Amino acid sequence: MKMIKTLLAVAVAAGLSACAKPETVSRAAPAAGLIAAPIAEEAGRDYTVTEVKVNVSRDLSVSEANLYFPIADIVWRDDPLGDRHMQVARIMKNGMSTGAVALVGSRDVIVNVDVLRFHAVTEKARYTIGGVHSIKFRMSVIDAQTGEVIEAPRTVVADFDALGGAAAIKAEREGFGQKQRITAHMAGVIQRELGSPALLAARAAAQGDISL
Repeated sequence: MKMIKTLLAVAVAAGLSACAKPETVSRAAPAAGLIAAPIAEEAGRDYTVTEVKVNVSRDLSVSEANLYFPIADIVWRDDPLGDRHMQVARIMKNGMSTGAVALVGSRDVIVNVDVLRFHAVTEKARYTIGGVHSIKFRMSVIDAQTGEVIEAPRTVVADFDALGGAAAIKAEREGFGQKQRITAHMAGVIQRELGSPALLAARAAAQGDISL
């Protein structure tokens, strides 16, 4: 429970920070043939996210090579060796579902997420130079009641800096390793993609002071 509260607090702070730095996440034009509402805040988003569906295609390549920058779609090491596609799907779903708790509006929606890239850092990079968590996905928003496409699929780039060396070791000792950082980051991403500054500010005020 303590970790969930921490993730929510970090997610709200990330969402508020993103309002001041919109370049953190880039958006692509809607897919051809689909009509969706404008993405801008003034479009009047007022969502309650009832479900986040995450798909990680088996066509995405995986690398277990301990290099500074393996060439692959998926690079993930903070879970035991196993089904990396499933592990990535779980992290993305947990993070975005956690952040979606802050989105409480008059319209129930389902968020569909197709992961295109999930490239965390290897052991070699993490304990030396660090790097970038490179995360890219396609997202659409569907009315939970009618199935109507509210926001057509668009591509979101959600990269952020990965810790390295002493900073990475310190974070892991404090229980905030790669998995926790990425989960919190994705919580913030869904808030800034589907929320509004007013909603996030109100949520932050309700939670009190947040220190990161």
